[in-house]
Amino acid sequence: MAIRIFVTGGTFDKEYDELNGALFFKETHLPEMLKLGRSNVPVFVETILLIDSLEMTDAHRATIIDHCRRTSEDRIIITHGTDTMELTARALGNAITDKTIVLTGAMIPYKFGSSDGLFNLGSALAFVQTLPRGVFVAINGKYFSWDNVHKNRDTGMFEELSGS
Repeated sequence: MAIRIFVTGGTFDKEYDELNGALFFKETHLPEMLKLGRSNVPVFVETILLIDSLEMTDAHRATIIDHCRRTSEDRIIITHGTDTMELTARALGNAITDKTIVLTGAMIPYKFGSSDGLFNLGSALAFVQTLPRGVFVAINGKYFSWDNVHKNRDTGMFEELSGS
């Protein structure tokens, strides 16, 4: 069972410019992360976007939905910025019901060395293989249904809407 990984940007793939202190995108780090994690899961990595999720529009989300519909794989991981991940999860959840889609991200860029990204990617790989059809957010070792998740801006953690 091959898994499609769609890259959309977010903190996962940000680089740091030491001269001006800015974060920017160059290319995805996913192949390097998969190699470092010694993943033995067959995957296809495809970059759709490399943007900060705060810049993501409904048109970008429509593009992501289209890619998910068109891919032959029925197990999909989407790397995404955490700021608007729940919005994309809702758009996908309302549009696609016949595949297992897991969105994941990171709070600290992978290139910083102390990133949560490698752990979150590994969790997403496990969740996408075991969860039923539907759309989920997987971060910090937990998963959430697309219609019951939000990012708590005070704690920087994802939580269930219902609080259960």
